[in-house]
Amino acid sequence: MSNHFTGLSLGPPLGDQRLDLCDLYAFQSPADPSRTVLILNANPSADALHPDAIYRLNIDNDGDCLTDIAISYVFSTPQNGKQTANVFVAKGAESRSVEAVGTKIIADAEVSFGATPNIVRSGTYTFFAGSRSDAFFFDFDGIKSLFDTSGGRNFTAPHLGGKSPWTGVDSNTKANVFSMVIELPTSELGAKPEIRIWGRCSVRRDGQLLHVDRAGHPSVSSFFNTDETKEEYNASEPVNDRNRWLDQFVHLMGHTGNYTREEAIAAIDKDRILPDMLCFDPSKPAMYPNGRVFTDDVIDHRLAFLSKGDIPSDGLKPHTDILKEFPYIGTPHPAKS
Repeated sequence: MSNHFTGLSLGPPLGDQRLDLCDLYAFQSPADPSRTVLILNANPSADALHPDAIYRLNIDNDGDCLTDIAISYVFSTPQNGKQTANVFVAKGAESRSVEAVGTKIIADAEVSFGATPNIVRSGTYTFFAGSRSDAFFFDFDGIKSLFDTSGGRNFTAPHLGGKSPWTGVDSNTKANVFSMVIELPTSELGAKPEIRIWGRCSVRRDGQLLHVDRAGHPSVSSFFNTDETKEEYNASEPVNDRNRWLDQFVHLMGHTGNYTREEAIAAIDKDRILPDMLCFDPSKPAMYPNGRVFTDDVIDHRLAFLSKGDIPSDGLKPHTDILKEFPYIGTPHPAKS
């Protein structure tokens, strides 16, 4: 849930957990290095997704920050504890439509809410949607101790220079999440040599499609935005990120890490967080910030980035329930009684 807390006052977008994008992963298939796995997680309640929403992966393969391939997921209205998913792939100019357009590659696939995943294959695509074990690990009590979140600050105001805030306890060992997992030939992505990926959640209200969440680099929205700018950030497009958000990021980093403007811009460029799109060169091993895998400690990375190394490591270890086979993310934990 590195992209969690993206709504106002650290809540979900529009107060609806179903619209909350939690994590974005990109890595080579462990079973076949010629294939790429893209995972978009949403809804920390791990139950059905919103039937009026479009969950989308946007892929830029030519470096202009515009979508060249769009993979859109739409879900049926849940009935009797069941839900189905349709998956569309659009390319070129069509991929920049805000609607779920293109070729329907998966039709009415049953969503999995139990331990056994419903794996659907269509041509060169392999797809799964449903509840899984959340691979993200973090010390939430430590995070709350580290930051002053009052007044809509979110995670922008750390207490620096004091004792370590960490409890050593992973808050997410029994958490589930809703995962959308797709595996496809890497060649289809058109990497030259890399791609840049970002997720978007849009929901239709009163006939309008509202862009309510986005996910690129882990732990950006709530760590770089207060409530004053968060909704604008979540609705914005990566192509405009540099012009709109650079000064805000630089200003924040002056407070969190005593960066000069030049140092902040150099750090932003080194991590490539503006535009806020996850970069992935499939010819190189996946490890954040080149793609992202389940073992990446992205909270340590982001806090060290913000504080210029002043905030110590949380000392947590990755989860051990990840799988070597599709859908890779672990079997969901039993529901709490």
